Amino acid sequence: MKEFGKKALTLNIERDRFLKEQAMERLEKYRETTSQDPFRMQYHMIPPVGLLNDPNGFIYYKGEYHLFFQWNPFETKHGPKFWGHYSSTNLVDWQLQPIALAPSDWFDKNGCYSGSAVEHEGKLYLFYTGNVRDENGDRESYQCLAVSADGVHFEKKGPVISVPKGYTAHFRDPKVWKENNRWYMVIGAQTEEEQGCVVLYGSDDLEQWEFIGRLAGTSQSNEESFGYMWECPDLFSLGDKDVLLFSPQGIPADGYHYNNIYQSGYFVGKANLDKGTFEHQEFVELDQGFDFYAPQTTLDSGQRRLMFGWMGVPEENEAFHPTLEYEWIHAMTIPRELKLVDGCVYQSPVEELKQLRENAVEYKEVTIRNQFELDNVGKLAFELMVDILSNSSKQFTIWLGKYTRVIFNQAKNRLTFERKSIKTNEIEARHYKIEKIDKLHLFIDASSVEMFVNNGAKVFTSRIFEHPDNRKVTFEVSDAMTIDVFTWDLRGQ
Repeated sequence: MKEFGKKALTLNIERDRFLKEQAMERLEKYRETTSQDPFRMQYHMIPPVGLLNDPNGFIYYKGEYHLFFQWNPFETKHGPKFWGHYSSTNLVDWQLQPIALAPSDWFDKNGCYSGSAVEHEGKLYLFYTGNVRDENGDRESYQCLAVSADGVHFEKKGPVISVPKGYTAHFRDPKVWKENNRWYMVIGAQTEEEQGCVVLYGSDDLEQWEFIGRLAGTSQSNEESFGYMWECPDLFSLGDKDVLLFSPQGIPADGYHYNNIYQSGYFVGKANLDKGTFEHQEFVELDQGFDFYAPQTTLDSGQRRLMFGWMGVPEENEAFHPTLEYEWIHAMTIPRELKLVDGCVYQSPVEELKQLRENAVEYKEVTIRNQFELDNVGKLAFELMVDILSNSSKQFTIWLGKYTRVIFNQAKNRLTFERKSIKTNEIEARHYKIEKIDKLHLFIDASSVEMFVNNGAKVFTSRIFEHPDNRKVTFEVSDAMTIDVFTWDLRGQ
């Protein structure tokens, strides 16, 4: 922090207060408008107004979970970002807290971009990227620090890291953690050759940071090229392995893989923090759906590795979302627990989500030979669990509405999720190769589906915009299938 001198401590307190007041005024102005939207989510975290994107600063601190989020309160498109803030004691019921960060100072005037949180000596430390544009539109970026004694009100301390030589200003999204009595930080970066990578820093006091090296990148990935920018890195251990989550940009579609404009996924391997190296396996996508990006994890008091993702993708048909007329856009995923199974990251809904359940119904050992409709399911928010006991059909389909369906083609070993495009109104699909399906677990909200396949071996996350009258669940089979079905209505917040 000393390298920036007194300038880092010159904070624009009045402008900070003004921006936060303006944001809250807009929230109040459109509170009724946003509440009228039939696609307003019931149990997911959504912006009170405006645009929400990346999860930030996810942490368990002083008996509560805190999740900050990228937020533009003034528009339903990307612009100068604030850090909004939700907190919860149970991962289910979330309360909106005062704005944590506003883009009010010289080092973050064009946006308080993504970052993370750690606890140190009872205080909450936020690390984030300050985005700065000059009069010509050229970018500068700084890794910045803010500190709080209560987890709600934050004092900015200014920049602690500037962009090192060899990298462009696309240098952002610091994720900080402590290991072996030392602090570490990974940052998403772009080299001057416009190749994506993740770099590693170390610190003894959270203020003075040492550049250790390039942890992973194109040159270390056995790839000729693997994207021009890697965003939102997160390095952690699962069992005896290390996992690096990140969101690479600039990867072309390859069959059923990389079908969204930008991806999110992981490497499994072993990191050497002293040397700044990471030996790893091939990249694996975290989600096969249409809407998933920028995931972030934390370790809770029970030593579970928990994760949220942004239920959206930047620049992916955002101008066509029907929620825009109600002055909001995007949502977070449900919270998920991560485990490593046979070298792969499995995701499962956290146990706490069972607190949302109401009106349980089960159908045991139902044999379907043509069609089977669930009469009591089809509300805006519900949970559906299907255990497949036997299946002789070449194909089965689960309709979740008029245009939304899940299809498993057993002959082709292909699982498909279909929805109606908000841009073209045509049916679009995402696929995954899989030999057998034993279990499907779906969380449906007013405008989303999250489907966990075979206990979380694969996940499909997508926004859907079906009229409430069309929201019926129907099974269709080509031959015969025997299943157990469990359903619950899910209460809203």
